[in-house]
Amino acid sequence: MTKKIRVGVLFGGKSVEHEVSLLSAKNVMNALDKDKYEIFMIGIDKNGEWHLRDGSDFLSCANHPKQIQMHSPKEKVMLVAKADETHLVSLSNSAVMHSLDVVFPVLHGTYGEDGSIQGLLKMAGIPFVGASVLGSAIGMDKDVMKRLLRDAGIPIARFITYHAVHREEILFDQVVEELGIPLFIKPANCGSSVGVAKATNASEFLAAIEKAFLYDRKILVEEFVQGREIECAVLGNDYPITSLPGEVIPKDQFNSYDAKYVDDAGTLFKTPADLDPITAQNVQELAVRTFQVLCCEGMARVDFFLKQDGQIFVNEINTIPGFTKLSMYPQLWQGSGHPFNEIVDRLIHLARERHLKEQTLKTSVS
Repeated sequence: MTKKIRVGVLFGGKSVEHEVSLLSAKNVMNALDKDKYEIFMIGIDKNGEWHLRDGSDFLSCANHPKQIQMHSPKEKVMLVAKADETHLVSLSNSAVMHSLDVVFPVLHGTYGEDGSIQGLLKMAGIPFVGASVLGSAIGMDKDVMKRLLRDAGIPIARFITYHAVHREEILFDQVVEELGIPLFIKPANCGSSVGVAKATNASEFLAAIEKAFLYDRKILVEEFVQGREIECAVLGNDYPITSLPGEVIPKDQFNSYDAKYVDDAGTLFKTPADLDPITAQNVQELAVRTFQVLCCEGMARVDFFLKQDGQIFVNEINTIPGFTKLSMYPQLWQGSGHPFNEIVDRLIHLARERHLKEQTLKTSVS
């Protein structure tokens, strides 16, 4: 009998996107082939403690996105690198419980998508799904991301970055003179539309600034781009491929947190999008270029605005896209003829492939 690949699904975390991660982890676990993989559900609680969870019973209120939470911790654990293996070790008695072959991080937002956990896993010497340290950090910081895209000649919306130390210098009239109205205000390092607001006047603008600074010490103010919201999934390392583009049609002013994860009727997803072949190809090519310019690997979802005159603007990239039942990444691949279990399998293969290539690199000058 072929030995099963031991996969640690890492989820939860100290992030405002903790609950989204729980939903994603459930779907990733269900998509993994139980005949091929031995699955270990590793939940990080909001205090940062790691627990080995019972995969058959690790969530409370699993079908209620606003009430979902982890429960029934099986064992507090830590990750330990030992010789050529990485182990889950019990904190209660220091016993080695399991060794892992690969980790599948399903950690959205701070400490999970920003390069933090990627650095830990890289130091532990274990393959992991998704972008490495640099790509993760770039993808999480919208300011750095947009500056790199701009310098690469990739079209983006105009923006201004503000740091908390200079918040008293933010003047509505000056911003409007530079970017126009309406405006979008967002934290630089949050995803899932957390802390994002649209402002059409001075009072809304000031309230949005205060809201954004609750989640980050650096925020962006962006011009409003009138256009269709198009998304494209990317998969691969050296030779990435893309899904067919899809379209997000929000009922609200924009695709909010609730529309993405709570309200089944909050947003209409159309996969594939109703685009002419040339525009669809342009979106796919720009998705790959964005993925490569931002040093990404494994997977990403690239979000665009498509203006009426045919211009395409990159909005942002998401290096650990949601895997919930309402999330676009799995739906984009499904609409392209690739079921989610096939994509999850491919992501694990890509993680191990990259790790093997990295092991051939010299670590000594002798």
